[in-house]
Amino acid sequence: MNLLQITPGAGKMYCGNCFRDNTLVAALRQAGHSVTLLPLYLPLTLEEADQSAGTPLFYSGVNVYLEQVLPLYRHAPRWVHRLAGSRRVLNWAAGRAAKTRAADVGELTLSMLRGESGNQSCELDEMLAWLQTQPRPDVVCLSNSLLLGMARNLRSGLHAPIVCQLQNEEAFVDQMPNGLREQVWELMAESARDVAAFVAPSRYYASRMQSRLRIPADRLHVVPNGINPAGFEAASAPQHPPVLGYFSRMCRDKGLDTLVDAYILLRGRNRMSQLKLRIGGGCGPGDEPLVKELRQRLDAHGLLGDVDFQRNLDRADKQRFLASLSVLSVPARFGEAFGFYVIEAMAAGVPVVQPRCASFPELVEATGGGVCYDPPGASDAPALAAALEDMLKDPARARAMGLQGRQVVLDRFTHTAMARTMAALFEQVSTQPQPF
Repeated sequence: MNLLQITPGAGKMYCGNCFRDNTLVAALRQAGHSVTLLPLYLPLTLEEADQSAGTPLFYSGVNVYLEQVLPLYRHAPRWVHRLAGSRRVLNWAAGRAAKTRAADVGELTLSMLRGESGNQSCELDEMLAWLQTQPRPDVVCLSNSLLLGMARNLRSGLHAPIVCQLQNEEAFVDQMPNGLREQVWELMAESARDVAAFVAPSRYYASRMQSRLRIPADRLHVVPNGINPAGFEAASAPQHPPVLGYFSRMCRDKGLDTLVDAYILLRGRNRMSQLKLRIGGGCGPGDEPLVKELRQRLDAHGLLGDVDFQRNLDRADKQRFLASLSVLSVPARFGEAFGFYVIEAMAAGVPVVQPRCASFPELVEATGGGVCYDPPGASDAPALAAALEDMLKDPARARAMGLQGRQVVLDRFTHTAMARTMAALFEQVSTQPQPF
């Protein structure tokens, strides 16, 4: 098949969707399919070979922003847009941009969802004109449902069905101000009618988004995310002294402050007096204040010397980081659609301790690679500390769980398994009658 994958770039920020799409495209190509990975907004920051290399970037983040805030810029000559959208300017912007806050981009999101009638319509026209010079794709795959504003034009302009992946849009949209939030959901639901199939990474998230976007059951599919397992190795023996780990973006949404509070509680108990804490993952300008606050909190308890912060690790360093842990916990409470860190930790033979919410019970049940605890709601730290202590006081049980999870991940949660299932869905969609 000839496939088109459209993926927003996050500049210098680490983005799970970018990693997933890049890995998926690589696996589809290895399986013999022809796939174009088309980046939007900003260049992709990746931990594996960039599958979008040589492909133009559309919807330049600089142009998208200026077209939103400066009406006259929408009518500027195209050479001005090309200059502002050059790789040099985009790389400069990407290095200075913090993670986009939903509360600040509600109007921009609405405009993008309006597609051909939005303020960025010239970007859509330019992308479609280029795509029409390329071999026609059998299927167009959108990385997330915030791109639904372009679905109708892509479907009719390329005479190709649209598949849309789903990943954590709900939490992003729900952070928008009242009024804007409802408009965004309504536009997304209207545009969902132009999509032949939606793909959620978990049953939990499929249920959430089916209701939000009013998706018919026969157009909604669950395909778990997969990772490239190459380089993930389990430690030969349990860590001594034990090491508690966290690997995700260093922010409150992912529960980093909860984990630090749980660690402080654990260190106050005699049997956990040797426990170390390693914190890894993405850390941008917007995350620095929390990291500074947590370092001060740890220092006040005399524990900072036993805590290691490792920021923005590459793939090899991430794998070494994970293999050095006794247990991993990322106590996110915002409604995580999947959680790559869960299966990455298991791929390294490390068990997980996660709150019993969102997709976590589904992943833990599927793998046997950890436990879920019941968060009380007001403060998760004591419940998390108790669950971590139960895991850490029995290293043999923890290691058995980690190795069990590793085997299931290698069997069921790889990039090749994901690509195989997605290819079957693409084949099915491409043969169905479409109202072009």
